[in-house]
Amino acid sequence: LQNNDCGPGFAEKNTSSEEPAMLKIAGKSYLASPNLPDFCGCSPGWSSAFYGAECFDSEVHSYLKNLGKQKSSESQNIDAKKVELEQLLMMETKNYRKTIKFYQKLLQKERRSKGPETKSMLPKLRGQLQEMKSKVQFLELVKKYMMYAEQWGVESYVLPTVIHSGKADTMDMAPMDESSLLLYYNTEKHHCNNQNGVRVLQAGTPLGLMTYLYSRNAFLEGYVQQFLYTFRYFCTQEEFLQFLLDRISSTLSSASLDPSTSPTKIWNRSFYILQAWIEDCYSVDFATNTDLLGTLKEFISSKVASLNGYGERLLSLLEDASARKSGSADLCSGVDKLEEESEEGRKTLHSLCKKLSEDVSRKNFYWKLSKGMGPVAQYQRERLHTGSAVLPKPCCSSFTEESLVSLARADEVGPVLLMECSAQQLCWQLTLLQQEVFNKCHPVHFLNSRALGVKDKCVAVPKAVSAETVSLKVCNLFLSKCIQDQYLLQLLKNADSISTWVAAEIVTCHTAKRQVSLLSKFLLIAKCCYEQRNFATAMQILAGLENLIVRQLPAWKILPAKVAEIMEELKAVEVFLKSDSLCLMEGDRFKTLPTIPSAHVLAMHVQQLETGGFTMTNGAHKWTKLRNIAKVVSQVHAFQENPYTYAPDFKLQSYLRQRITRFKDADISALAADNCANFHQIPAEKHSRKIQDTLRRMKATFQ
Repeated sequence: LQNNDCGPGFAEKNTSSEEPAMLKIAGKSYLASPNLPDFCGCSPGWSSAFYGAECFDSEVHSYLKNLGKQKSSESQNIDAKKVELEQLLMMETKNYRKTIKFYQKLLQKERRSKGPETKSMLPKLRGQLQEMKSKVQFLELVKKYMMYAEQWGVESYVLPTVIHSGKADTMDMAPMDESSLLLYYNTEKHHCNNQNGVRVLQAGTPLGLMTYLYSRNAFLEGYVQQFLYTFRYFCTQEEFLQFLLDRISSTLSSASLDPSTSPTKIWNRSFYILQAWIEDCYSVDFATNTDLLGTLKEFISSKVASLNGYGERLLSLLEDASARKSGSADLCSGVDKLEEESEEGRKTLHSLCKKLSEDVSRKNFYWKLSKGMGPVAQYQRERLHTGSAVLPKPCCSSFTEESLVSLARADEVGPVLLMECSAQQLCWQLTLLQQEVFNKCHPVHFLNSRALGVKDKCVAVPKAVSAETVSLKVCNLFLSKCIQDQYLLQLLKNADSISTWVAAEIVTCHTAKRQVSLLSKFLLIAKCCYEQRNFATAMQILAGLENLIVRQLPAWKILPAKVAEIMEELKAVEVFLKSDSLCLMEGDRFKTLPTIPSAHVLAMHVQQLETGGFTMTNGAHKWTKLRNIAKVVSQVHAFQENPYTYAPDFKLQSYLRQRITRFKDADISALAADNCANFHQIPAEKHSRKIQDTLRRMKATFQ
């Protein structure tokens, strides 16, 4: 990109040098779409929203600058860069896979023979694997940068003309004042080239913020992904879609002229943004709004599909997204199949990497408690980000078949199976159940949660009230006509059900001894969960244990001291999670270790960022505020990229589901009242002596 503050300055040169193919339809020439492989995957992803312009550091820039040069005197050639990068990436990925398979075979051999030679080779090979993995990730980052740098965009002074793009004679007019649309502030220097006076977007009108999507650096700065997360605060889905369709319609006839002109750039950038929107937000915008989906399909079918590959690609993308949403994906196009195979390969590769660390101790995540601090334990935040990248071990075989004879009747079995299974087994299966729910959520679900009735220290949805009846009259930050998906309420209701189940299982134990055993089991499960970074289940168990009825049980007094200390650890974890909205994103552990955050804690952090006005005195919306919100919610997609790879125990999961379902709406106080083990018992002899003393005193008063 010429004059690009972040880039090496090659993309614009490439854009003007390449001659796109032209299609002739009904005597007119239209600009053909890029090759489908280059057009696939337009969504910038969570890292773009989280890191912004810092997603691509100086090492990426220098590497790309030297890529494709056979001699230092030769000029940069974008085609040579593409070819060399693809070859390097393919070769490194292939070697990485081979090394992983060799490591697995060596690991199995070491377990069988336990030879000294094998033991000495494993640490070296593990180090080589980490280096190879880092190199593959770096090459993928370079590839992503190259794709973003080549996206079509216009100079900042041309942005006002994007609004009037329907008039062909205004597209290449003299620069216009953009102060009425966008407001910038200057920074002292930029991380890429140390230039002074770099402008950073501070605020803008709704029209100006939508127009900035066409800025040359919008993809590189992370603006596109941040916009897709937060645009509902200042415009509806219908308004945003109409804005994009108007840009496409107005440049439909003029995009066939010169690829370096503004109409062609606006035409292409519109399709890139539209595809990125579908790829990233279909489930929260199009799947919940049939009118919006119908408008888009009608426009594509009637005006775009017959011109070039853009229309066909978008229709195919909508069909695939709809099939995935309904859980019945159909056959994809050849390009989609290739993409899916590549994605599946990456998942398999990631799963293999997780299993490599099963011989490494996972005891590197703990909280150091200070007795002097009382109930709020001190902790060392550094403990969360240090140590080796330890990964969860695959689940071993669960309990025997004989112990599951009555599993179909979970109510009759009761908490027996909870006592028979180890805390680690229960942790693994509860984590998989939690992951199933968490993977269905989207960063947008955590926005505007006050309007859904989500409050601090409260259950999001009352047990007697369904999610559909929740009033949206309370502090709706989205525009009134903006449709909001309420999946967050299901996520929070599921969390409340698990907390209620934990409390119910404890108060229904008929002996103090069994209550102590079950309290210990749940505390150990919660400890295992937060050590494996499943903070959602850990906090749900903590909420169940902190139930007012449960905290008053006599069993706490006879609980072993070491087990009782876990309660303080859990409270310390809760304090840590509430201390900073990005505490789980610090360091590099979140990139390699699976993580499930606490949904309620994350929603509270977003609510804190939403506090205060969204607009300035001149009516412009504060983009700095919206950018911070996008950065916080982007961690949802970041965590979803690293799934847990435990082997599912479907029988145990079925049992847990049944028990949770049974107690999800239970009245803990009513259950506790029917169980004498929940009350402090006075010894019979002492009780009789108290009665006799009382009668003696009463008799003395009448004498």
